[in-house]
Formats: sequence, C-alpha cells, structure tokens
Amino acid sequence: MAATRLISLHMNKGRTLAKCLKDRTDYEMNPDKTEKGKYISSYACDPKTVVEEFLLSKREYEQKTGKHPKNDVIAYQIRQSFKPGEITPEKANKIGYETAMRFTKGDHAFMVSTHTDKAHIHNHIIFNSTALSGDRKFKDFLLSGMALGRLSNLICMENGLSVIAPQPYHSKTTYIHEERGPTFRDKLRESIDVALSKRPGSFDDLLSELSKQGYEIKRGKHISVRGNGQQRFIRFRSLGDGYTEIDLQKKFEGIEKGTVPKEEAPKKTEKPFYRDDKFDLLLNIQDIIAQGKGPGYEMWAKKFNVKNVMKAILFFQEKGLRTYDELEKMAGDASDRFSKLSDDIKGYEKRLKEIDSLRDTIKDYSRTKEIYQQYRQSGYSRKFFEEHKDDIMTHKAAKDVFDKHKGKILSFKQLSAEYYEVLAKKRAAYAEYKEVRKDMQTYQTAKYDIDQILGIGKEQEQNKNRERSR
Repeated sequence: MAATRLISLHMNKGRTLAKCLKDRTDYEMNPDKTEKGKYISSYACDPKTVVEEFLLSKREYEQKTGKHPKNDVIAYQIRQSFKPGEITPEKANKIGYETAMRFTKGDHAFMVSTHTDKAHIHNHIIFNSTALSGDRKFKDFLLSGMALGRLSNLICMENGLSVIAPQPYHSKTTYIHEERGPTFRDKLRESIDVALSKRPGSFDDLLSELSKQGYEIKRGKHISVRGNGQQRFIRFRSLGDGYTEIDLQKKFEGIEKGTVPKEEAPKKTEKPFYRDDKFDLLLNIQDIIAQGKGPGYEMWAKKFNVKNVMKAILFFQEKGLRTYDELEKMAGDASDRFSKLSDDIKGYEKRLKEIDSLRDTIKDYSRTKEIYQQYRQSGYSRKFFEEHKDDIMTHKAAKDVFDKHKGKILSFKQLSAEYYEVLAKKRAAYAEYKEVRKDMQTYQTAKYDIDQILGIGKEQEQNKNRERSR
C-alpha cells in the first residue's frame, strides 16, 4: 500500500534555475537518507549530472518552440509512502521506478530516490517537466493526483502489496504515520471515556470531571475544551459519533429515564490510520455499517461492489475461463511476461547508455589524439600541458576507459549500428509491454475481486495470523 502525492516545483525568488533544481535533487540524493546512494535509480538521465541534463532539455525546448515562459513549472515531484514493515527498500525503489515510467509514459527523464530514514519507507521521484523530445511539456491535468493514486494502487497490487480502497468523491481520508502518535482529539476522547467511567450524573458533571483532568471549559453556542499543550479549543461536535454534545446529552437523558445502563459508555470511533488488511477492490459492507458511515455511503459501496462482481463474471465468460485455477494461471503468466519485458527494457536502456558513453569516449579520444601526441613529443612539457590541459586530461580519461573496458571495443560505426538495433528492440518491447500490462491489470483485478467473492483473501490472512501466533 502506498499513499501518493504529486507536487509541482517552481523557481524560488532570488535563485537561478540551476540552483533550484540542484537544491531539490541534492535533498533527494541525500546519502544519509538513501544509504549512501544505494537506493537511487534513474531513467534517461544520470543522477550525477541530472541538473545539467534537465537544463539542457529546457534550452532545447526554448530553441525549438521559441517560448520563454516565466514562473513556469521546472519539474514535478511524486511522493510515494509505503506502509511501515510491508516492503523492502529495493522493492520500493523498483515500484517507484515503475510508477514514474507509467505515469510519464517514458516521455520524461526522472530519478527515483528511496529514503529509509523514517519508520515508513518512501520514494521521492522527480521528473523533468520538459519532454525528452524537447518540443513539449508535461501538463498537470485535472485530477492528476487521483490518477496517480490509482496507478500506484495497480502497481502495488501487481507486486502483492495491499492497496488503498476506493472512496466516494466526497469522502475524506486522513493517513497518520505511526511515529506521530495520538492527536489531541484522540486524547480528549480517552479523557471522556475516563470521566464516564466515574459515572457522572449529568453532562455538567462530565465537564467537571474533565476540568479535574486539567481541561479548560469554554461555554457558548457550542461547548469546547482545551487541554495542556493545545493552542485552540476543540468542540465536542468535532469528536465524531458517540462523543458529540448531543450524543452525550442523549446518553445522560437515557440514564435518567432508565432506558440505558449507566455503565455503558459511548463506543469509541476508529481513529484514522493506515489500514492493515482491508484494502480490497471490493468493499466490506458490514464494516461500513458498523462504522456508521451513513445510508448514502452504504448505498454507494453496495453499487460499487455489484458492478465489480458483474465485471468479474463477464470477464470469465469473455475469456472462456471455467475454473479458478485457469484464472490464477492466466494472471500468473501475464505477470511473469510483464516482469520479463520490464527487465528486457531496462537491459536495453542500460546498453544504450553504455553505447552512448563509448561513442562519446571515442569522439573525445579522436579529437584530442593529435594534441596528446604533440604533448609527448614536447617531452611532457609543463608549459604545453598548461596550454592544453583540458584536452590532455580528456585524452587520458578516454584512454583509461579503453584500458578498463573488457573485450574488444567496437568502432564508432559499429556502435552506432548496434545503438539503432537495440533502440528498435526497445521500442518493440515497449509496444508489447503496454499490451501485456493492460492484460495483466485486467487479470489481476478480476482475480482480486474473485478472491474477495470466494473469501480466499480472508483465508490466507487467517493462515498468516496463525503462523504469527506460533
């Protein structure tokens, strides 16, 4: 499970474009956060020269389009935070890379840095606002953050992680990291429970008990309280079901009439938190009813589940599947093919970078060969060295690369031919990658829903719990 956020990055006043980009990339590549750079990966750029490469693409954009936008977005950042203890840094980096690749469709250079300095492992992904083609920029479309969240869910599901359950458009969900601890409202609810355990006779008696605990009472149209360390008062009506002023008044009215046992305390509502095992594509209706979400939410959830069940049944019919084992095999095969294609594409990209580097080295060697020969003929003259220092050092660096290279070094023409051959393979693999990814997502979604219908997910979770208890 991963919570995501898309952030647009702008230039700061009084700073150059290069300085702004460097500040952001330096934070991402902080060795203390990435275990000395161990968990950093990139696409179409080198982490060591990412700032220069981003700047070069922006100059190319200005030359091609003639546009010089002011206050423009210089880059975008994706923050992807995972549930504590659910994932390793290596896998988190791989998922971050996959998320960035799919979200940008491979059209923008990006860098993924996995930070391990917090209890929850999280990715900082920065991608260039300017496309690799240099003729356009990324458009932050309407509801792009929601699209990013759905994409992250799918990738998490493909990798066997829990996913965040879809919510109605009007609902709000707050995620609290473990290390933050209880909020002031959580503490106030606990204080109310303690006060109720002393069996106050009325709502005023309850307020008196809260005063003894150190709370300041503020009376008015809406009664509110403030505890130690709080800057603002908290109204009872903001505490949730069972803790509002009206709910508590009704409780005491029922006690006076004898309709409610005095020992019964209001049920504590669940705190917002990272859900443990209920992030399914099908929603648990009984949980929704128990949480008192309301009839509107309940109706929405039922319709949502019915639609997904029908989709799963239609999918079975369309694909001619007759057993669950067939579905599981198809989903597994699609996932394996997707993983292989993904690895192939990364291999092609790695080889393309190697060829690019070798071609640049050959150019440098050829360009500076004559100067270096003159330097040798001069008897390694210090004066000659000072006059041609850059060319001599470039030649030496190129020679070192050739000396360290294993195997025969191909000619520039042969490397260029191989480059276009590998590029063609990469494009063909990426075309298939898109189709396989679509099939895999469909199979995985159908399998997920069928698992929930058959209760397979619950069975597996019960087995896990038994193993943990041993």
